[in-house]
Amino acid sequence: MRAERQDPSSADGELINTFIKEGKIVPVRITVKLLQKAMAAHATEGKTHFLIDGYPRNLDNVEGWEQNVGNAAKVCGVLFFDAKEEELEARLLSRGQTSGRVDDNLESIRKRFKTYEAETMPIINRYKQESKVYTIDGMPPPEEVWKVTQEIIAQVEKED
Repeated sequence: MRAERQDPSSADGELINTFIKEGKIVPVRITVKLLQKAMAAHATEGKTHFLIDGYPRNLDNVEGWEQNVGNAAKVCGVLFFDAKEEELEARLLSRGQTSGRVDDNLESIRKRFKTYEAETMPIINRYKQESKVYTIDGMPPPEEVWKVTQEIIAQVEKED
């Protein structure tokens, strides 16, 4: 999505920027189209498993995925990083000092947290009912969290 936002020839780039700046979720038609495009490009390189960061973000995303992708891709699981909001806020503000992202500011971060609670947590709960959620403690240093994440990804790929 970041590449699309920065592409001056993109018809959707400015719209994506507006939604992200407001801490809102990008329309599903745009998101699914971009995901399918990226997956198709990597499939030509022999990739068969994809880790999609930050998706789905709401039930509309889930339904849009199911309607547009259907059985062409299997959802193996959802990684859920459990961390305190205060810590996440601090990390994002720190990232904002060098990221250049328009949404790494206190106002946008707090809007994103509210959107997350209202729209993303119901998805986590849905996938929990399907036993597809892998909960990871997000409070340790990033390299420790990444190590646990890699182990879970390897486990899921092996089971698939």
